[in-house]
Amino acid sequence: MANDPIHQFQISKLIPIEVGGLDFSFTNSSLFMVATVAVAAGFLFLTTSNRGMVPSRMQSVSEMCYEFVASMLRDGAGSAGMRFFPMVFSLFMFILVANLLGMFPYFFTVTSHIIVTFALAILVIGTVIVYGFLKHGLGFLNLFVPSGVPGLLLPLVVAIEVISFLSRPISLSVRLFANMLAGHITLKVFAGFVTSLSALGALGIGGAILPLIMTIALTGLEFLVAFLQAYVFAVLTCMYLNDALHPGH
Repeated sequence: MANDPIHQFQISKLIPIEVGGLDFSFTNSSLFMVATVAVAAGFLFLTTSNRGMVPSRMQSVSEMCYEFVASMLRDGAGSAGMRFFPMVFSLFMFILVANLLGMFPYFFTVTSHIIVTFALAILVIGTVIVYGFLKHGLGFLNLFVPSGVPGLLLPLVVAIEVISFLSRPISLSVRLFANMLAGHITLKVFAGFVTSLSALGALGIGGAILPLIMTIALTGLEFLVAFLQAYVFAVLTCMYLNDALHPGH
């Protein structure tokens, strides 16, 4: 079981809770989601509570995160998109911290479960739809009718646009889930090779050098992927929010 690459994703009930036949148990996934929020909020609070004109290193990191997301949102949705900054910043920090926490041994990676990533994606698409209709009314449907399309091709183009829009939460959630799942499985497999070969004596220890090097390299790559996936999710969120702000563009 120690070398089983799938075991690390198993959901375990920590506090069983059942109400009306429905399972509301507090699980290891719930625990690490709470921990993710606590770590992200605690870091931002501690690094900005004593702000100075000359920022400390930790304050600089917080300010860099703020400016990074703000610049991303302005580029993707314009200055009007800054009204969505709290949501985009919260999503970016949650995914980033959750991914980084999952890199610690015996910790749980909440973003490796598609139900979590799909919930985040539905939040984004739901915001786009609700805000789009509230701001533009039925004019939001212009999003599915590109300008300049010949009338003969219009039904086909509208159908393609609708399917493309409906596939957004799927692609947004699967991209994050699949990358985290595949990366952690690969890392666990190579680490398993190291422990298995090391148990075979001197010859096995020599053979374990290559998978050990691969494990170290993959660990560094996974830290990079942890940031990149948070960035990709946030930048796509900005692009989708731009559709809610400017559906006719």
